[in-house]
Amino acid sequence: MRIEETFISGLKLIHLKEFKDQRGSFIKVFNEEFFKENGLETNFKESYYSISAKNVIRGMHFQVPPAEHTKLVYLNSGSILDVVLDLRKDSQTFGQYFSVELTVSNPVLIYIPIGCAHGFLSLEDNSMVTYLQTTCYHPTFDCGIRYDSFGYNWPVDNPIISQRDGGFKPIVTI
Repeated sequence: MRIEETFISGLKLIHLKEFKDQRGSFIKVFNEEFFKENGLETNFKESYYSISAKNVIRGMHFQVPPAEHTKLVYLNSGSILDVVLDLRKDSQTFGQYFSVELTVSNPVLIYIPIGCAHGFLSLEDNSMVTYLQTTCYHPTFDCGIRYDSFGYNWPVDNPIISQRDGGFKPIVTI
């Protein structure tokens, strides 16, 4: 594992090592010792995954206190364009976003700190994304930012969006 810092404080890319042989491949996605040695959260409470069709946008999601969380995201299959938006008002990068394309040929974890919203665009059918969070989902504290309200130019003409995600408020009203 190798950590790459981004310009958003606390947002990290963790490059994974893939082992290949005649059977296929093997990738370790979590190692508590490595995370602790690098000052990263290890106390994940919940894990889930989504499978999305091409052109689906999911996001921008986050939870507010007391259910805010650090999130760890990785791709199992397909490809996505992952986007993280800094919502921390005291941050030097408040309102700025970071994006990265994730593919199965380049295994990467995205370590998302508390106070950031997360979303992605599925670039192909059956893109499977796994999430780990340091708190459990709680509908009372679940929030989102409308995907098209913070200046990111999503490279899709007709995105497929859930009713819930389409109903989020723009960033300017948060």
